[in-house]
Amino acid sequence: MTDTGPPVVLVVEDEPDVAETYRRWLESTYDVRVAADGAAAMDELDESVDVVLLDRMMPEMSGEEVLREIRDRGIDCRVAMVSAVDPDFDIVEMGFDAYLTKPPDREELFETIERLVGRAELDSDLQEYYSLVARQSALQTEKSEAELEASEEYSALTDRIEAKRDAVDEELGDMASDTAFVGAVREIMNGEGEGE
Repeated sequence: MTDTGPPVVLVVEDEPDVAETYRRWLESTYDVRVAADGAAAMDELDESVDVVLLDRMMPEMSGEEVLREIRDRGIDCRVAMVSAVDPDFDIVEMGFDAYLTKPPDREELFETIERLVGRAELDSDLQEYYSLVARQSALQTEKSEAELEASEEYSALTDRIEAKRDAVDEELGDMASDTAFVGAVREIMNGEGEGE
């Protein structure tokens, strides 16, 4: 994570025109790096990166493999999976923080990055809670209520969200009496499902 200067956004996208579009949209606000594939992304990735925009479907090293490597390395960055593939129940175990369906528009991209940059200051339990809710939201957008009810993966995800919510509530402890703080947390949580 960067201490000074604009946040660093790493765009991992194998389609040059798409990568260039993202770079042009973001470069006035962020320090933008571009990687054309998974291997290049791993070369570019270090602790200075705040947000990764990660194409899910890439040749050789998929976005899922890149995401797994980011988490295995313990790099503290937020990851938005960007994909033309509609989310399915396989996303339940992925460790992304947001899921965008291609093609995202400029406003959606900015809002997602701003939200993820803001989360960098949160503790790990709250970050994990947001990541779980992002997966839930992506599935709720794509799947019918009947499909969700029939899915063991979705049921397990819902249970994990409830357990993490309880842990977050417990950690808030005495801070829960601070009305302004509680209001800010609720505002963040209520806005979570939007745009994801």
